Formats: sequence, structure tokens, C-alpha cells
Amino acid sequence: MVSWFTIMARYELAPEVTTAAAKELGVYSPLLQTLLSNRGIDTAAAAEVFLNPSYEEHLHDPFLLHDIDKAVERLQRALAKQESIVIYSDYDCDGIPGGVVLHDLFSSLGHTQFENHIPHRHYDGFGLQVQAVEKIATTGATLIVTVDCGSTDVEAVARAQELGIDVIITDHHQPGPVLPAAVAVVNPQLGTYPFTGICGAAVAYKLAQALLSRIEHTLIPGQEKWWLDMVGMATVADMVPLVDENRVFAHYGLMVLKKSRRPGLQQLLRKQRVNPRFLTEEDIGFTIGPRINAASRMDTPEDAFLMLASKDEGEAGARVNHLEALNNERKGVVAAMTREAHKKMKQLETIPSVIVIGNPDWRPSLVGLVANKLAEEHGRPAFVWGRDGNGILKGSARSGGEVNVHAVLTAGSEAFLEYGGHHFSGGFSVKEDKIHTLQQSLEAAYSSLGEAAVAAQVTTVDLETNLNDVDTAFINTLKQLAPYGMNNPKPVFRFSNVTPHEVAVFGKGKEHTKLLFTTTGKAKEAIAFFRKPEQFTREPEVGQVVTLLAHVEESFFMGRLQTRLRILDIV
Repeated sequence: MVSWFTIMARYELAPEVTTAAAKELGVYSPLLQTLLSNRGIDTAAAAEVFLNPSYEEHLHDPFLLHDIDKAVERLQRALAKQESIVIYSDYDCDGIPGGVVLHDLFSSLGHTQFENHIPHRHYDGFGLQVQAVEKIATTGATLIVTVDCGSTDVEAVARAQELGIDVIITDHHQPGPVLPAAVAVVNPQLGTYPFTGICGAAVAYKLAQALLSRIEHTLIPGQEKWWLDMVGMATVADMVPLVDENRVFAHYGLMVLKKSRRPGLQQLLRKQRVNPRFLTEEDIGFTIGPRINAASRMDTPEDAFLMLASKDEGEAGARVNHLEALNNERKGVVAAMTREAHKKMKQLETIPSVIVIGNPDWRPSLVGLVANKLAEEHGRPAFVWGRDGNGILKGSARSGGEVNVHAVLTAGSEAFLEYGGHHFSGGFSVKEDKIHTLQQSLEAAYSSLGEAAVAAQVTTVDLETNLNDVDTAFINTLKQLAPYGMNNPKPVFRFSNVTPHEVAVFGKGKEHTKLLFTTTGKAKEAIAFFRKPEQFTREPEVGQVVTLLAHVEESFFMGRLQTRLRILDIV
């Protein structure tokens, strides 16, 4: 790969399409050939599957999932006997939509003896808990079906058994060394399922597919496809790889979202001035997802569930308004936490190699947002903690660039009750007697790792092009590869020798950057959110030639559709 000396550690130009790949992909435009090849798609067959995902042909048989036959059999008995069922789903933007899928399934089948239960993030924590099982037992329920959790909850499932409650686990997280003694553990990480990357809501959907194929029902053929809005939303929000059948779920999920009959979603989009016709994966990430997550971060997750599941216009509208208020409250609380963190940072004589900041009054559900801000500002890992509703000190960590957060957590594991994560982010709970020495422990852990703490992340630049080339055909080509996400990143382009005729900052806090250009192409504007001109590798100036590294995107805002660049860096 070729790199440029000014940005050698961060950006590299992708290699040219090989002769063999060019021959295989010859029916496509040179731009599409390049973008496909850069994503490892270098045969005609693979390109056809990727560009034309098929619901009928490209989804795997649900009965290939571990234990799903046992789960279907147990559900058939429960439906036949009108048993009381509890759908127990996680509180995030995967578990909640997955819970809606099973809610819609049972409702459509006319089974009324069920309820949805979602644990409280602050007081209950993640997963199926013993106290929750004991509470469910008092309702007379005889079956619990989990969504997006349960694979490691051995103790809670054992307690359910003692109380005469069967448990079906549907999940996608990595199971522990011992599986819970459930009726069924439906999880793509177990057995020989062809693709392990589906999210929790997708597992729930596959259980619904499997059940419908085995029972007599009065659903209109294909009616279950209307539930794909929930699966597509969760697939994008949970940041699972958008390849294989996830591409099918994301593609058709967005298609259904644009036509969604759910009054809550319709009103939420209207309130945010999002035209469903132009809805993209970014609207899930920046509009829908944050409001669903705000419910569990600030209040009760049932608010988000009811907004999605309710068919009543009035109730759905009230839930939308409540979620909007919660999201605004979340922003205010995070802003106050960030100000306090900045104040603490200013009191330091030097910025340490690892930032550790916390306050027992901070909610652990919000500290990740503060950690992300500090890590970005200082270019180093940030560990931020608070105290949950049960008195446990919990926190989140963000990389800030090239430092491997999981490696630092592992090296400093003596300070933690639990921890986990990956290169960019992680979570942890701290031993009470270790909180006052956590800063020293993590700095020592980072220092002991040496070069092992660093794993340089290189962004591939798909193509060097110019502003005049960004025409309608260019935009339509990019749309063919959407939706974008994990394992299918938005294309990055290098625009050399461009000269802005205007450089401006905008927004309430004047913290966003906008450049304007004269071009015969469609993209006459380039923007970057939460970055000021002086924060790029090179500060842009009017009339001065620069090189842009940017995505090309369409934006529909205030009734206007425009093509623009989203700036990654200016050099």
C-alpha cells in the first residue's frame, strides 16, 4: 500500500484493482470495481450477492441455529396450553427491538398471556438476574424467553428451574465455559451456524421465523417481514458486521423502516424532521438509537419499548415526547459531567499517559460519553467511572487513538471486579479499595505493556479523485454499497489541490467546521462536526490549496437534499 508522509500512521491508499478482479467485475463501473475490490469482493458471484441481497436466497435456515428446534417445540406447548410467557430482553438498541419482535409475534398469533420485561440498567444491571426470576415467579409465568442476553446467566437459570419456570435463551454474546441449564440456548456462537455475526434481535427474528414455519396460523404470508424494521435497526445500532445475512437484515430493515406503520417511529421521525423516504443508517445511529438508549440511561427502558410497540397514536406520541425530554436531559447531564471533568483536568500539572476521572454521583450509563470526549481531546486513553444504583463502582474506557484499551484493562486487572472490551473501548467495575489507586495502577499497566499497548489503526483511502467527479452517477454508485457499517465502511476519498473560497464555523457553540468550494460537481460544501478548523492536521484558509480526506454523502435536512463531503482530515 502507498502512504503519504504527512499522514503515514493513519491513512493509506488502497492498492489498485488486480487484473483478475477487474476481469471478474468487468460489468461494473471503474469506481464500483474499486470499492468492491477494496472490501474484499473480487468475484462476480460475490459482487452479485453483495449488491443484490435477497431475503429468500441469502438468509440462512433458522433451524441451523443451536437448540432452535427445542425452543420451537417448547413455544408450541406454551401456546397450545395458553401458558404465561415473559419476554426478558436487554435494555439497549438491540434487546429492546428484539423484544418488540417477539411481542409482535405473540400478538399476531393471538396469544395474550405474555408480557415484556426489561431490566433497569442502573439498578438491575445486564442479563437475567436471580432477583428478576424470583419476581417473575410471583406472576405465575411458566416460561421466560430472553432476548440479547442469558448465555452466561447460569445461576439465574438454575433458580428459574427451582421455581418451576422454563427458560429459552436467545442471544448472540459469547457463552461462558458452562452453559445455563435452559430448555434451549439459541445462539449463533454455538454449534455450526454459518454466520456468527448476527445481533440479538436477529436471533429473536429467526426464532419467530422457525416457529411460524412449524405451526398453523392466520398470518398473511410474509407478514413477519414488517418486523424487519426492528431487526434492521438493531443490526445497525449494535454495530455488528454488515456482511453475509446482516447485509440482508440491514438492507430490508431500512426498506421497511422507510414504510414503517409504527406510530411511535413515524412521530419520532417527524419530530426530528427526518423524511422517511431518505432515511439512512446514519438516522438510526444519530436520531433513533440515542433516543432508545436514553430511556435506559436516564429512566426506564420500557418507555422506548412502548414507543416502538404501541399501536395507539396518543400513547406512542406521549412516549416520543418523553424520550425526547430524556435525551435532552441526558445531553445536559453529560455536559455537566464533562465540564466537571475538564475542571479536574485543568488542576493537573501534566496530563498523564492514562486519564482516570470519576465521581460517585455520576451514572455509569453516561460515563462512556465523557470518556470518549476526553480521549478525543487529549489523544490518550480515558477511564471514567461512577457508581450504580447498587453501590458498585463502574466505568467505561475509550482508546483515544492507537492505545489498545483491552490490553490496558488486562494488564491492570487486579484493580477490577470485572472488565471487558476491545481495542477502542471497554467497561469495568472497580474493587472498592482500589478506586483511590486506580490512576497509578493503570499508568503502571500501560507503562509495563510498552509497544504492546499500541496497535496503530490505519484507515484505507479508497480512491484519489476530484470534486468535479462527484456527479449523480458517482452518488448512485455509493448508494449501491449502502448501508454502511462494520466490515463495510463508508468509502474514504482523497481530494487533492482543492481551494476553499469560504472557511466557517457553525452551530450554537461554533464547534463545527464548514468549507465551501467552486466545482462543477455536486459537492460544493464540506463539513466536520465537533471539530474546529485549527483541529485538523492543517488548518484550512480561504484561497489556500489543501488536500481533503472525506466521505461523500447525501443529506436531507429542512426539506433540502444536498450532496456534501464529510471531512475526516485536512492536510
